[in-house]
Amino acid sequence: MSVSAVAVVTGAGSGIGLAAVRLYAERGYGVVAVDVNPGGLAELEKIGNVVALRGDVAEEKTNEEFVSVALERFGRLDAVVLNAGFGGAGPLESPGAIDRFDRIVAVNLRGVVLGVKAALPAFRAAGGGAVVATSSVSGLAGDPGTWAYNAAKAGVVNLVRGLAIDYAVENIRINAIAPGGTATALTQGVIAHPELGPAVTRRIPLQRWAEPREQAEAAFFLTSPAASYITGVTLPVDGGLSANGGILLPPAFPGDAPH
Repeated sequence: MSVSAVAVVTGAGSGIGLAAVRLYAERGYGVVAVDVNPGGLAELEKIGNVVALRGDVAEEKTNEEFVSVALERFGRLDAVVLNAGFGGAGPLESPGAIDRFDRIVAVNLRGVVLGVKAALPAFRAAGGGAVVATSSVSGLAGDPGTWAYNAAKAGVVNLVRGLAIDYAVENIRINAIAPGGTATALTQGVIAHPELGPAVTRRIPLQRWAEPREQAEAAFFLTSPAASYITGVTLPVDGGLSANGGILLPPAFPGDAPH
């Protein structure tokens, strides 16, 4: 297949990952789209120059396989978007909490470590490459009831700092995005809730939730030549949420209506 560049996207079956697959494909990339859920993968393969791969990013073999598929189908690897993740945990003392913690860390943090490790030989062969991991505003501060997710996403923030330092000498850039509230199938219940939805939205200075495409655009920028002098950074893409100390609400838009 003739493509301008090649990217891998994990967590590709929905939300930010799906938006990233579509964006990279639109811009001439060959894309290996990875997801543990087979439900969305068939749809992904209908997009031109997209190869879908089912796999669990917490397993080393999945990460090795997505690199192999990229090289076999497209002949190179330029960018890896390590987006797979999920949240939750519940009270620390609840039954099964530690097992849930282990799984959350395995997918959200271990999956990033394994993804970077797997991509390194291909990046070296190409003379460099770029990684973007998905952290979260929940990795920059705490949230009620999501201590495990907070810990895993905070780990991503410092992981990209450390790895960026180690591999800068090889022209391998490693960054992260920290999405705020994003309108996906998983968040529609919160957005539509008559009390919780407006309350959360009101705390965002831009007073709306992000579209998945907006998160994908930030990831694309960080893997593109336009970001060639950026490494070790976690970029909040949150409508100003993390800029707000939280003591006072940000100014309301006219009519107090989200835009």
